[in-house]
Amino acid sequence: MKFRVERDVLADAVAWAARSLPARPSVPVLAGLLIQAGDSGLVLSAFDYETSARATLAADVSEDGRALVSGRLLADICRSLPGKPVEMTLEGSRVSLTCGSARFSLQTMPVEDYPTLPEMPTATGTVDSGLFAHAVAQAVTAAGKDDMLPVLTGVRLEIDGSSISLLATDRFRLSHRELGWNPNTPDATVAALVPAKVLADTAKSLSAGDEITIALSAGNGGEGIIGFEGAAAGGVRRTTTRLLDGEFPKVRSLFPNEHLTVAKVDKASLVESVRRVSLVAERNTAVQLAFVDGVLTLDAGSGDEAQASESVEADIDGDELTTGFNPQYLLDGLTAIDEPVVELAFTQASKPVVISGTTDEAEGPGFRYLLMPRRLLS
Repeated sequence: MKFRVERDVLADAVAWAARSLPARPSVPVLAGLLIQAGDSGLVLSAFDYETSARATLAADVSEDGRALVSGRLLADICRSLPGKPVEMTLEGSRVSLTCGSARFSLQTMPVEDYPTLPEMPTATGTVDSGLFAHAVAQAVTAAGKDDMLPVLTGVRLEIDGSSISLLATDRFRLSHRELGWNPNTPDATVAALVPAKVLADTAKSLSAGDEITIALSAGNGGEGIIGFEGAAAGGVRRTTTRLLDGEFPKVRSLFPNEHLTVAKVDKASLVESVRRVSLVAERNTAVQLAFVDGVLTLDAGSGDEAQASESVEADIDGDELTTGFNPQYLLDGLTAIDEPVVELAFTQASKPVVISGTTDEAEGPGFRYLLMPRRLLS
């Protein structure tokens, strides 16, 4: 194996692939990055039996071959190299890396022990990369982080014709984002539960190109796979991951059809007020929100402890209402909204609030964030 490649292209691709390496590999070879040089150029691969990453980039290949080296070490080396072309050569059981006057010799791992990467499923359709990355970033806001409840650490991706819905919940909040895409089969209807962290990292890392190809193979018993492919500097990147096994809760019905109180508030003003007032909120206590006579009043703190109060103008339609929320969860939802004015819709004080941006109804629901209230201290 022998090839020559531009330093920036190599460093970027190695860093991207190395992000998929397991922190605690079950077997030593899974800490390796597979380097393959051939007719298609240079291919860098990482795999942990759950998620795979594969970067294909242009390179001047003199000799075909493949080698397995420590992925994190190679990433560190490539990041530190001078801005000159890189030449890599397999010499026996070691890989020689030369860049300018810098030279490294890396020990290889047994490439024959490295597992075969899963194949990319048949393409299901394509979506605008920037739009998808932003939609995923909004949706994962409500995804759970408790590994004891693995189903809630995923995002439910629902495809219905030319529409994609993303749903996530950690039992205390729920996010819902819809966006359009270009399906290969116009009437396709399919759903998948994708690990939230993998989905977020992948969508963000593939946003450099114009579009992302989504390939979904939803099998039974947790054997389904989803793949994502997009253009990147110097080539193409592809990620696959196993779908989560389990039944995602039926959460769509939690969004009420009618509301008794609806308040519209300037998002920036509300965010700043929540941040200030929550400074005195004790751990696991709520910030109180009172909607009265065109004013939203926020209060936190109680008894002999520090207290804070602040008011924000609000356009209130409906009954007066006082409720309370976990301040960080409230901020997470507010900051995920794009529009400058947010709408907080209630059925009653003890029921969840639905937070969204004020948009033209013809544009569809966009991003919605449902948040459970917290008990207020008396």
